Amino acid sequence: MSTLQTQRTRWGRPELYTSYGQDMALLNTRSKMVGVGVILLVAALLPFSVSDDLLVILGSGLVLAIGALGLNLLTGYAGQVSLGHAFFVGIGAYTAAALAGDPDGRYLGFGVDSTLVWLLGAGIVAALFGALVAPLAIRLRGLYLAVVTLGLVFIGQYVFFEWTELTGGQGVGRRAAEPSLLGIDFAVDNGFKGGYTDEQKLYWLFLVILVVAAVAARNIARSRVGRAFAAIRDRDVAAGVMGVGLTRYKLVAFTLSSFYAGIAGALMFTVSGHISPESFSLLMSVQFIAIVLIGGVATVSGTIMGALLIAMLPRIASELPAYLPFLSSSASEHPNIFEFEQVAYGVLIVAFLLFEPRGLFGIWHRVRTYWKSFPFSY
Repeated sequence: MSTLQTQRTRWGRPELYTSYGQDMALLNTRSKMVGVGVILLVAALLPFSVSDDLLVILGSGLVLAIGALGLNLLTGYAGQVSLGHAFFVGIGAYTAAALAGDPDGRYLGFGVDSTLVWLLGAGIVAALFGALVAPLAIRLRGLYLAVVTLGLVFIGQYVFFEWTELTGGQGVGRRAAEPSLLGIDFAVDNGFKGGYTDEQKLYWLFLVILVVAAVAARNIARSRVGRAFAAIRDRDVAAGVMGVGLTRYKLVAFTLSSFYAGIAGALMFTVSGHISPESFSLLMSVQFIAIVLIGGVATVSGTIMGALLIAMLPRIASELPAYLPFLSSSASEHPNIFEFEQVAYGVLIVAFLLFEPRGLFGIWHRVRTYWKSFPFSY
């Protein structure tokens, strides 16, 4: 090894690689390693410095990020438009509730105590439904595919409303699965040494699962499967000519996306403790689409940023009447904060598509590029 290469290795010149493996590494620069470490440390210590009501919002954002990572694998990386994500989230939520439910209770239950079993079971059952839908969906693309997946939402809502033994029915619902692991009951206050609240424990649980899901998604994206997804997204006909198995990889994309949605559904209602069939509507699918577009298509970090922003939107809307007197906090008066929240999804999607197509990740990338080249403008 030459003296120059030794100096480069010793001092870690950023973005200066001597092999393809270095370029494709998960964290390929020292600054990325330090940055990710600092972010994880701050995220882990956050429950000690913020209130529990804010932790509930942040925890919801972490769960939304898990589900949105799946949609980004399908739509962002593989280019398959899906408006049916709420259907697979519902499958995961009710699978977890049924597996963990009381066998002698009012609703369908199997009494599985292991959180890992019902959590993975929710993801696997949702993935199986995704694999069943995929053979129909892979024959279509663009608007036709979006319409087919949109139909899943309405089919799912009909089943959830009518199958009362599983779901409890419209306006009633049922109890969600309660996570417990290694003797820690995450849904009970002071259930662990140190007297941590259930909001703190659930936040840490969601954070750990999100980190695992994000690392897995990033590894998928930079693997052979991820490169096949990108080829299909950019030009599926050309990908097929080059030997990429379109049917196989589209099936893999739908299955992975549904698995992530099932995991998110199993965790989404553990904070409130109650699942209602009305939750899995078209608005939920639009919410996930908004996360992907606002955070950044085909990015993992952007998806997490978009999910946290969307999760904070109700809190932001609730504070607006103090600054905008014409907005009401009552649902019976118009315009109100609930209407504003729904309109905000569309406004944010349109605004980011027009002015920042790469989403929040694009903004962060420009800021990072500016400081890397400072004081020069190029």
